Amino acid sequence: MAEPDGASEDVIVRREGRAGRLTLNRPKALNALTFDMVKTITAALQAWSHDTAVEVVILDGAGERAMCAGGDVRWLYDQAASGSAVARAFWREEYTLNSMIAAYPKPYVALMDGIVMGGGIGLSAHGRHRIVTERSQLAMPETTIGLIPDVGGTFLLSRAQGRLGMYLGLTGARMSGADAIQVGFADHYIPAAKLPLLVERLSAAGTEPVDDIIEDVAEPVPASLLAANRVLIDRLFAGDTLAAIHANLLTTTDPLATQARADLATRSPKALALTLEAIRRAKSYATLDDALRVEYRLCTRLYEDGEFIEGVRALLVDKDKAPKWSPPRLDEVTPQLVASYFAPLAEEWRH
Repeated sequence: MAEPDGASEDVIVRREGRAGRLTLNRPKALNALTFDMVKTITAALQAWSHDTAVEVVILDGAGERAMCAGGDVRWLYDQAASGSAVARAFWREEYTLNSMIAAYPKPYVALMDGIVMGGGIGLSAHGRHRIVTERSQLAMPETTIGLIPDVGGTFLLSRAQGRLGMYLGLTGARMSGADAIQVGFADHYIPAAKLPLLVERLSAAGTEPVDDIIEDVAEPVPASLLAANRVLIDRLFAGDTLAAIHANLLTTTDPLATQARADLATRSPKALALTLEAIRRAKSYATLDDALRVEYRLCTRLYEDGEFIEGVRALLVDKDKAPKWSPPRLDEVTPQLVASYFAPLAEEWRH
């Protein structure tokens, strides 16, 4: 079988001992994920799944700031002039990779060091072994740019304890490594200084099980701020509608509630309504693929109707931070509009 090893500008693919190594290599762009990177990672995982010399896969990012800050949304913005075909193709490939990672037949170890957001969550949080550090900052901030938490984000958020997932999905709040473990986005806490030791032991030839190595290197999980605020968050985000959640947020001057109100006030009303409904529905899904299929519908429609494009324009292109959402008010997002976005597309995502 042809060996997938090699170095590229954006992903470094190689084998070290018994490990297949994948390093996202765009440190100046916080290792933001491009279409070519998705294809490169997919090809490597496909090859390694049948390669008996590869017993474990390790994913990390170049530099110390981020494993992956998300998909390259500015690139997606630039493709809009020619329609949605490129964006849909990107999401099809990306979601298929997310599904592959979730079902990968060999131990898949994601080193979630530094910033891990959006598409970075899709590359890591569906893996079998998810490692965070004291530098980890995880988030699903898609409502900021007129999108919904995708790459299986709604599936993960729907399974967080209490209303933590709804809070994180709507506001896009950042999680520490300890928080990520609390909500089920990660499994083990290992200080960044010990990651080279972990990689060395995982890569070494031998019969030592991956689980045992990780358990041996891991350290006790620090205190989680989300855990400390769990009762408050459950109360504030207990409503079945955004109006109810807004009303709850007005009942206290707690800094968390104040920040949440400020965050929600700047988000796309339509994206917020779709996110709430998507997370609610995902609770009943049996598989990650069920959520990915719905996320594909929502992202495609939010791209085609211009909400995502306007969000990226305001945040990253013109940087005026004054998006003109459509509709501009939450009370104008009708149940009929929300339902229409969940309807099947002519071209559905299929894995």
